[in-house]
Order: sequence, then C-alpha cells, then structure tokens
Amino acid sequence: MSQLRATKSGLTVCAVICIFIFFYLRNPTPAEPEEEPVYPEVVECGFYPDELCSALFEGKGVALQIAKFCKIPHKSKIHAHLHTPGNCSRISHGLHFITRPLSAEEGNFSLAYIITIHKELAMFVQLLRAIYVPQNVYCIHVDEKAPKKFKTAVQTLVNCFENVFISSKREKVAYAGFTRLQADINCMKDLVHSKFQWNYVINLCGQDFPIKTNKEIIHYIRSKWNDKNITPGVIQPPHIKSKTSQSHLKSIPEGNTYASPNNRFKDKPPHNLTIYFGSAYYVLTRKFVEFILTDIRAKDMLQWSKDIHSPEQHYWVTLNRLKDAPGATPNAGWEGDVRAIKWKSEEGNAHDGCKGHYVEDICVYGPGDLPWLIQSPSLFANKFKLSTDPLVVTCLERWHRRQALRQAEVPIEPHWHFQQQSHFSMRLHR
Repeated sequence: MSQLRATKSGLTVCAVICIFIFFYLRNPTPAEPEEEPVYPEVVECGFYPDELCSALFEGKGVALQIAKFCKIPHKSKIHAHLHTPGNCSRISHGLHFITRPLSAEEGNFSLAYIITIHKELAMFVQLLRAIYVPQNVYCIHVDEKAPKKFKTAVQTLVNCFENVFISSKREKVAYAGFTRLQADINCMKDLVHSKFQWNYVINLCGQDFPIKTNKEIIHYIRSKWNDKNITPGVIQPPHIKSKTSQSHLKSIPEGNTYASPNNRFKDKPPHNLTIYFGSAYYVLTRKFVEFILTDIRAKDMLQWSKDIHSPEQHYWVTLNRLKDAPGATPNAGWEGDVRAIKWKSEEGNAHDGCKGHYVEDICVYGPGDLPWLIQSPSLFANKFKLSTDPLVVTCLERWHRRQALRQAEVPIEPHWHFQQQSHFSMRLHR
C-alpha cells in the first residue's frame, strides 16, 4: 500500500470515530442502538477533547466507553518544548503558563509551594502550570536518583521563571523514610532565604493536582484559617504507635530506594512531646516555618524522626499542636480540606468507589472519578498517573484553567487558553 493510501485510510478511521463521538455524546440514549463498531486497541482522540471531557464530568456512560479506547497525545508537545533549544518566551507561551496576576487580591497574597518529583515530566509540567502565577514562589525538589535527562528537562523549564527554583540540597528520597521529610525541610530553608515574600507554604508531590483555583485557595485560607496552620491529624492511635517505636521499613532493589531496616526501639519523644498522627500534607504560615527551622523542640524532633516509619505523618501535626507555636491549632482534629483521596477502606462511606484502580489502598483516578473530584471541597487531589490514564489529568486541567480564567479580573492573554483547534482538524487541513 502506498504512503498516500495509508494516510487516507488513517484519516478515514479517524473520521468514523469522530462522527461516532459527535452523535453519541449528543444522543446518549437512541431509540434503536446500532451495533457497536470495532475499534483499534489504542486510538488518539482525533478531536478537541473538551466535548468528551464535558460528558465525563456529567457522568455520561457513553463517554466512559469512549474514554476506554481514546488516548490524548499529551506528552509530545510538552516534551518537544523542553527538549528543543529555544527561548523562554516560546516555552512559557507555548506551554500556556499564566504570566500576570489574575486579580489584585491574588497579587497581594503570595503562596509558596514545595513540589517533590522523581518521574513523569509531562505530569509535573501540567501540575506546575495549573498552580503557577507570577506572584507565587515554587521550590522543586527533584529526587537525586532521577534520570539525568529528567533533571535536565526540569532545569530547562525552571530557568525560564524567576520565581521557580530547584532545591539547593537534594535527597535520594526513600518511600516512607526520613528523606521524604528532609526534602521538605530543605525547600523550606531555601524559601525563607529567598528574595520572595510569601504568606503560606503548601507541599505537593508529582501525583497531585489542584481542584481549586489560586483565588479559591486564598479564599479558603483567609475565611477559615487566617494566620493558622492546616495540619489535619489526631493523637496517635494505639495501632500506629508500633510504627513510631520501631522501624518496619525494608530495602527493595531496582530503582526505588527504601529506608534500611532498623530493629532498635526508639527512645521516648524529646521534650516529652505528645505524638500526633496525621496527614503528610499541610498549609503552613511563614512564621511557623521559621519556628520549625529554629526552635530547639522542632530540631530535636527532626533528629528523633530519623528512624521512624513515615515521619512526615507525625512531624508537622505534632509541632502544630504546641500551644506556643505560631499559628498553632492545638485543639484541631482532621479539619482542613487539603487533599481529596479515595481510600479503599472508606469505600461506600466517604466515596462511591475507585473508578480507576487502587495502589496501596489509594485510588489512582480514572475518568469515572471526574464528577466526584470537581464536587470535592478539597484544595487538591491525589493520586493521578499519566502513564495509566492521561485523559483524567487532561480533562481536569482544562476544567481548572477555565475556572481560573472565568474568575480573572484582568484581560485574558490569548496564550493562557489551551489549544482550540483539534488534532484531527490540523491533520485534515495540511
């Protein structure tokens, strides 16, 4: 078959799929359903994805069926921008970064972000541009054991923004180990010494994504937590105590670094501290961060935390319960809608089940989880995996950007919008 015939054949298949999608999204319940066509195993979405995304947010069954075989070509453009020499204006415009504060209120209230990453470059770029505004500041902790090509691409992006930088000290992050906590501390040291002023710091990982806009995050902090830290947690339950008294971690070869086994029992906490158990994620005031880095109790607890399981689940919440800590919430419990997470143990109670799949009892979201996500009161959601289902992040990102631009009080720059022309149309009109 000639190259021309192959091209025509490919376009014909793509056109048939587009027609199917067009009519079925508008007529989800036809009187006499036709026989379902046979599709290739993997097909690119040959149309602008907002129509499919809208149907997924509405929970239409036919959209879920289409999503099973439809793949968004998300990586190619992002990777091309970061692996091809060019100027920063081309990168920031081509990747649709917002380049001005969207309102006076936001311009006068700066947030700092700590983002720990080790893989999935495209996911990191989508996360960063979703939360990026020029008045905020961003510390990126790139895992020391990440591939060199990944580090280079992240550095290329970071170099284009004065308010985004890579942590000056990087760790080989161990799952559930002390280095995960130390990575945040390293970024905090950089942030307090940076020239940028900020009001609160929020920590994220590479599998997080915002479900509230920058303006909505500021409103939430100011309305319910003004000058207070958000560290959801409670006094450590009895079944958790064994994890802080003895290390249960293991070493696993081949890529992932885990903390080494340590069978010795821990001493009692320093300064007779009451240990709390809570979320590894937080929203902290600048004054509390300065307290963390200078107070003798915080320093001693950091040292005490070196051998315990998942110390980040104890460190922040324990110190925030000290009555004399800046912004402390000594009587708080699990309050604070920082993260939307579907835990397997809460299925049927807090949520309607994972529409993607569970990994270590946490839902990796699928397209069917989108309606639940946009109705959540939380600021961010976890967890997403681009290699498993890029359509979920693509839809959520486009929805999030529309929300942010609707709330804007300044003229909208054209490059802030995502691509309007379809992938299929570009092929057709070549």
